Amino acid sequence: MSGPTLEDVAARAGVSRSLVSLVMRDSPKVSEVRRQAVLAAARELGYRPNLNARTLATGHSSTLGVMISDLHNPYFAEVVDGVEAAAHDNGMEIILGTGGRRPAHERRSVERLLQFRPAGLLLLGPVVETAAIEEAASQVPTVLVARGVRAGHVDTVNDDGATGSALAVEHLAALGHRDIVHVDGGGGSQSSVRRRGYEQAMRRLALARHLRVVPSEYTDIGGAEAARVLLAGDALPTAIVAANDFNAVGIIGELSEAGVRVPQDVSVIGYDNTHLAGLRHIGLTTINQPREEMGRLATETLLQRLRGERTRAARHLLHPELVVRTSTGAPRS
Repeated sequence: MSGPTLEDVAARAGVSRSLVSLVMRDSPKVSEVRRQAVLAAARELGYRPNLNARTLATGHSSTLGVMISDLHNPYFAEVVDGVEAAAHDNGMEIILGTGGRRPAHERRSVERLLQFRPAGLLLLGPVVETAAIEEAASQVPTVLVARGVRAGHVDTVNDDGATGSALAVEHLAALGHRDIVHVDGGGGSQSSVRRRGYEQAMRRLALARHLRVVPSEYTDIGGAEAARVLLAGDALPTAIVAANDFNAVGIIGELSEAGVRVPQDVSVIGYDNTHLAGLRHIGLTTINQPREEMGRLATETLLQRLRGERTRAARHLLHPELVVRTSTGAPRS
């Protein structure tokens, strides 16, 4: 059964179809009295604008496609908050898709989003191959968040992951730690950058002999598995730099199950400063990425492309900051 149409709303309000169309497009050419009459008629009939039909009729989409690599990671939810706010401020809507941190799933998600004919794409932390990103960007303007790319027709918004990891190592070293392990993000976006920052900082601080990277991924399960690897070793490190907050929570949980206290026995530091880090019973020291700001900046960068304000690639690199809570302290004696 089809829903009410523009013609139905026009008949109920006693106005023309074209006037209803102007109201639905939020045109300033309509008087407030007539606007309210049309909106009241639309509410009474349960009318909702058909965005796809509007795109076909005008040739211009008011929709942005957003692909989230990992729906379970709170980092992405907080980036989307910024995307949605900036989109709303500019009269745009967003459609969400997810890739489950798997390249094949991400490719399918991007294809589905493109079928809605969005004005542009925002890809958050994609792990899909670069060729697939470039192919999407050849169809609509595309911005990557938490992923680098060299393609000149793709814009990027990142934080300085190498500096962020270095801040984590420097904080722990200042507390007196020497045996500092990095649990990394595996093949996840920006994992190699954060790993490089850890390694460079360890060498710069003359701690190269303690340098150790435990393979993991950006999940709590990955963190728990990495913690089990460390627990099975000869001796625990005194501090762990986790891949991200989600990973750190998994590490802390597994250590606690084994009777290892944080931070009395082992200090743990995360990355992202998601809402998880601030929970009182976790109190995670972490590296802050301005998640909402990144979402807003990515959306504004995409809109610049859409408005034809530039053609050269934008490469935004935001500066991370250390946020100290209760999961780090002086090393055990």
